[in-house]
Amino acid sequence: MKKNGKEISRRELLTKTPIPSLIIRLSVPTIISMMVTAFYNSADTYFVGKISTEATAAVGLVFSVMAIIQALGFFCGHGSGNYLSRMLGAGNKKEANEMASTGFAFSLVLGLIVAVIGNLFVYKIADWIGATSTTMDATVSYLRIILIGAPFMMGQFVLNNQLRFQGNAMYAMVGLMFGAVVNVFLDPLLILVLKMGVAGAAIATVSGQIISFTMLLIGTSKGENIHLNIKNVKINGHFLMEIANGGTPSLLRQGLAAVSTLLMNNFAGDMGGDAAIAGMSIVSRVTLMMSAALIGFGQGYQPVCSFNYGAGIYSRVKEGYIFCVKWGTIFLFFLAVLAFTFPAEIVGWFRDDPAVIEVGKVALRWQAVALPLSGFLVMTNMMLQSMGRGLKASISASCRNGICFIPLILILAKCFGLFGIEITQFCADVLSFFIILPMAVLEMRILSGKDKEENIE
Repeated sequence: MKKNGKEISRRELLTKTPIPSLIIRLSVPTIISMMVTAFYNSADTYFVGKISTEATAAVGLVFSVMAIIQALGFFCGHGSGNYLSRMLGAGNKKEANEMASTGFAFSLVLGLIVAVIGNLFVYKIADWIGATSTTMDATVSYLRIILIGAPFMMGQFVLNNQLRFQGNAMYAMVGLMFGAVVNVFLDPLLILVLKMGVAGAAIATVSGQIISFTMLLIGTSKGENIHLNIKNVKINGHFLMEIANGGTPSLLRQGLAAVSTLLMNNFAGDMGGDAAIAGMSIVSRVTLMMSAALIGFGQGYQPVCSFNYGAGIYSRVKEGYIFCVKWGTIFLFFLAVLAFTFPAEIVGWFRDDPAVIEVGKVALRWQAVALPLSGFLVMTNMMLQSMGRGLKASISASCRNGICFIPLILILAKCFGLFGIEITQFCADVLSFFIILPMAVLEMRILSGKDKEENIE
């Protein structure tokens, strides 16, 4: 890394560079990474939408399983990444090296287990996630291939997060983009030209993940990055506990997102059929795309937070958090205005079916109203997680899609039918804000107190 033509260390970059310019520098690659990832995740939905409403619904159903795989990947990636970054900040490189190799190896083992068990019970899983008689074949076809790619999907999330937490967001972005390009190129070729249907979409997705996995693995051997080594794998109680402490919030956040998607699809299918499932699935993908830039922005803050917290420079942790909440909220406000103004056009871009659009536009408008709150919700969770506040981070991660969403969809669907399903995420976001606000205020006071002690010393 260079500054005024001179090489600077990663420690100097993370502890000396002014917070606004540092976070922007680290977040631009992660924002691009998240946008690209969200785009190519949505590419399947877009191209499959050219086949039929049933095919769109099938891909939407499998999204909940993909969310579980992603949750396990983030569990290992954020758990190991947070800890190794704090260890690097504290100057303990040996511990950081061992955690990097252990987290990666653990993710591959979990991925293999998911791939084998998932394919053994693929029909039961398809039934469990809400496949109907009209979507069962397409759901199983798509699901089988996605499950085979589980080790690569989880491995790439771990490698990407470990590189980010070391401050190398640029290479992490490049690795993901290679896979995204492959996926977006293969989708129309396999789905529309070779007429492979949803199986083609799944092959395109897994192919992209394998490419990203390979590129990111190569990146771990470059420059200052921690080099993975099988000799450093230490699957013991200490490292597993640290992975759990730092990764459980991500597991809960992503895992409960899968549960909420599952519930939403089942209720939508019961009350509105395949069109309702397709409409709500499209809204989920659109919301993910709108939130992708925010999450990328927050991921630029995470290494700054964890490294400086490990180094005892608490003022930079607080300054970075306030900066991210402020600009994240402003950005989401403008996206919310667009989504609220053009909901039918946005949903119709994925599937030009009046029944699908009717369901999707109502849900998207309600989601747009609460979208600006995500700036505060996401940044608070990332700050707590990066500092190793496992319990608080787990609670904040569970609010939106678990503590609030699950009881609300059960109540609102029963009381208001399909409309209740369409407004559930809005209600969950508002309630989550009031639950997480006291935790954020308390943490700011604690950081301010530590900063005063640091200055006195």
